[in-house]
Amino acid sequence: MPQITLTFFIEIIGTIAFASSGALVGIGRRMDLFGIMVLGVTTAVGGGIIRDVILNLMPPTTFRYPVYMATAALTVLLIFMVIRLRPDIMRTHFFNVYEQVMNVLDAIGLGAFTVLGINSAITAGYGEYRFLLVFLGVMTGIGGGVVRDMMAGETPYVMRKHVYATASIIGAIVCVLLWMWKLTSLNTAMLIGGGLVILIRMLASHFRWNLPRAM
Repeated sequence: MPQITLTFFIEIIGTIAFASSGALVGIGRRMDLFGIMVLGVTTAVGGGIIRDVILNLMPPTTFRYPVYMATAALTVLLIFMVIRLRPDIMRTHFFNVYEQVMNVLDAIGLGAFTVLGINSAITAGYGEYRFLLVFLGVMTGIGGGVVRDMMAGETPYVMRKHVYATASIIGAIVCVLLWMWKLTSLNTAMLIGGGLVILIRMLASHFRWNLPRAM
């Protein structure tokens, strides 16, 4: 099991947030427990697996430390049991906040995993490659959500919702620059970068900011 550090704490928060969003998508698509579990766990660990494959960290962290997959599975099971025992929640006014809940969970997961991708690349010895750091941060942040939406038969969230990937890119760039210019420690840069991602996502959701479309 990995040491309990700030990075581990951020990983657990991101895992719970993304697992929750995946579970809610599965429930909304009326999947059974297995489908909901697969969707929730894949959302939580998908981005990290993509990151580790790119960095050639084999086997990926998810398989070396089962705590992440176990956390995701327990989160999904808890949400499933709550909805199973109180199905009226999905038929009452509580369901009207579904989109807001998804936005919050996705924002937290996106911010957490964006900076975790950067941290993993630096730890692996690629700290001098700025573009790689930003790229891996964004891929770690959006990867699980893209896989989730494709498995659920939906257009990936990243391609249609309120400056999703853009928030990740901005947060990743800020995190990398703060660290490379030695303005803060890496941990502080991660907190600032991740917080910025969450802030941009929440503001974009509230004010309905979108990138321009062709039609």
